[in-house]
Amino acid sequence: MKVETRSIEFVPHSERYGRPRRLFTVWFSSNLQVTALMIGTLGVAAGLSLLWTLLGLVIGALVGTVFMAAHSAQGPHLGVPQMIQSRAQFGVFGAAIPLLVMVTAAVLFMAASGVLMRDTLKTLLPVSDNQAIVMIGAATFLIGVVGYELIHRMGAWMTLLSTLVFGTALVLILVRARSLGSLQFSAGGFSMPVFNLVIAQAASWTLGYGPYVADYSRYLPADVRTRDTFWTTYFGCALGSLGMMALGALLAAVLPAALHLDPGAAIASLFGPWANTVLVVIVLGVVQYNVLCLYSAYMSSTTIYSGFATLRQVRPVTKAAVMAVLSVLACLIATRTQYHFDTFFADILIGQLYLLIPWSAINLVDYYLVQRGAYHIADLYDAQGRYGRWNGKTMLVYAVSVIGTVPFMQFSFFEGYVARLIGADVSWLAGLALAGVLYFMVKAPPALRRRASLANVEE
Repeated sequence: MKVETRSIEFVPHSERYGRPRRLFTVWFSSNLQVTALMIGTLGVAAGLSLLWTLLGLVIGALVGTVFMAAHSAQGPHLGVPQMIQSRAQFGVFGAAIPLLVMVTAAVLFMAASGVLMRDTLKTLLPVSDNQAIVMIGAATFLIGVVGYELIHRMGAWMTLLSTLVFGTALVLILVRARSLGSLQFSAGGFSMPVFNLVIAQAASWTLGYGPYVADYSRYLPADVRTRDTFWTTYFGCALGSLGMMALGALLAAVLPAALHLDPGAAIASLFGPWANTVLVVIVLGVVQYNVLCLYSAYMSSTTIYSGFATLRQVRPVTKAAVMAVLSVLACLIATRTQYHFDTFFADILIGQLYLLIPWSAINLVDYYLVQRGAYHIADLYDAQGRYGRWNGKTMLVYAVSVIGTVPFMQFSFFEGYVARLIGADVSWLAGLALAGVLYFMVKAPPALRRRASLANVEE
């Protein structure tokens, strides 16, 4: 298997290959890991019944994944990384704004994964806390450098291994519940604020893939049907994330004591003498998720630089250097903050979604409703081209949309008026609606006039 040589440039049609089914395995397996499991435990831990928790998870995952899969469908048609296409909306220089948010979010998620897997890895190997975090980072770096093809192959293998492990865990939890008589779907009752929180957490998890999902579909042939790309991505992500979140909710309801363990240890404890084997699969699953973050953080970093330096192609040695810097940064953040990580990062990780969700709405409205997929690829790499350096109207829409969602936001140190009134954070819905509507109002009339003008010329 060769190291990937393509990066942020357009993938020539002669190099396109694969089928949409590959997208199912890469997104199913990357969600079938313990980070998603933790989201599923939140509702039950906050006192919501298992039944209402599962319903909230289903609504959030099924709705949020629609937008993520719509981004994925752009990949085969355009043949460029997801955030390169954002230059058509923000301008070649202006796209650096959402790109910086994307890089920050990806590095923080990499750091979070290192902390999350620290104790799990220490169970397997005689290493210190810092060494465990560095080992996770090193494994992520090595796979990320090889690139696209290895990521997809790993996704296929992890689909098999993770399904075996977590499917067996589900059976073991149900058996334990039967023996203890502890599976009560209605225990805990209902709370609207907690129910809304569960929906928001589940939706935000899948919405968070939006800025880089097309990175993993851009090598597919251009004649792949949009609906095939959409649905294979949708079902892969929705089934993987929903399956793990539901498993987390079930684990919290049946074995609440397991919530005091790290998630890897909680699952492995069900397997008795096979616990260490299970821990290996769990660590690999989180590493795979980390690789997606690193690969796309690299794409976004080089996209920022290339916009100002007119860089069109990245050499393999430069790719390795950029990935190394990002990996080291994530490890440094993780090692320096690991003992107060939850407090330090909770607001930052939530905040990045507040910034990325309006971007998602702008990107999707532009692609599907305004431009209808018609982009001039060469101008995405040229600051003097039709998309310009900065698109002031789009940047204004983006700023207004972020500010407009402030009343819906909920941090540890701040609660917006609407969030306080309804007892829940629904900013993800407000951000999608406000940015989408504003962008369409600003951009659709000029686009319609251009299309009408072209039609008149052709007549």
